[in-house]
Amino acid sequence: MQHGWKIALGAAATLAAATGAQAQEPAEIAGNPNLNGIWQAMNSAHWNLEPHSAAIAPAAPEEIGAIGAIPAGLGVVEGGAIPYLPEAAAQRDANAESAPQADPEAACYLPGIPRATYMNHPFQIIQGGNDDILFVYEYASANRVIHMDSDEVAPIDTWMGWSNGAWDGDTLVVVTTAQNGRTWMDRAGNYLSPTATVTERFTLNGPNHLDYEATIEDPAVYSEPWTISMPLYRRVEPNAQILEFKCVPFSEDLLYGDLKPEDAE
Repeated sequence: MQHGWKIALGAAATLAAATGAQAQEPAEIAGNPNLNGIWQAMNSAHWNLEPHSAAIAPAAPEEIGAIGAIPAGLGVVEGGAIPYLPEAAAQRDANAESAPQADPEAACYLPGIPRATYMNHPFQIIQGGNDDILFVYEYASANRVIHMDSDEVAPIDTWMGWSNGAWDGDTLVVVTTAQNGRTWMDRAGNYLSPTATVTERFTLNGPNHLDYEATIEDPAVYSEPWTISMPLYRRVEPNAQILEFKCVPFSEDLLYGDLKPEDAE
């Protein structure tokens, strides 16, 4: 595992030097499609995976007007609606009513999978040889290792879970388990439990697009497996890079404001 990290970090340095110079990147790495690059979703899935109308965001102050509005979205769920079991749908509704303060994103907790992919922040794929692949996210400086050709299981549940990957032809297939069940999948309160299995498929579609699918199986929450799909877009500007968004300081008042002395400035 440590060897894979060294390869991934070495690839990171190489990629940083080549960012924006796509022509210098090989078309394949060890016979597989080259997914190296900075990618970003361009939709409103981070607000709500399901179709939704434009609306004022919960708890948005009136003074900021339209700046606090939620943009409309066609949804990314195949079939339109997430197939919740009745009790789980009630939990989703309770989550929505408690948003945005109860959203783990508000507290700068790690976003989990698949949410990390379509947040309104870019992420970077770092691929080298046949070794493990590293995903680095701008949001909260999150990251995860894709353990290639591995059947290892996670020692404990975590926010980002445990991801094993393999190539299915030209598609990178990643299976993530062992998430802690505390993540939401969007700002609307859609969620999964610790028993969920998330199977992602990343397929290169031309030089600057990835076709992305994620199928979520969780019998404790849903009546059947369901799938989201969307394109991901390569950031092609010459200075494209992952910037720092360490959001813990932004959430301190939300988390600990009640502990401040009354006379604190």
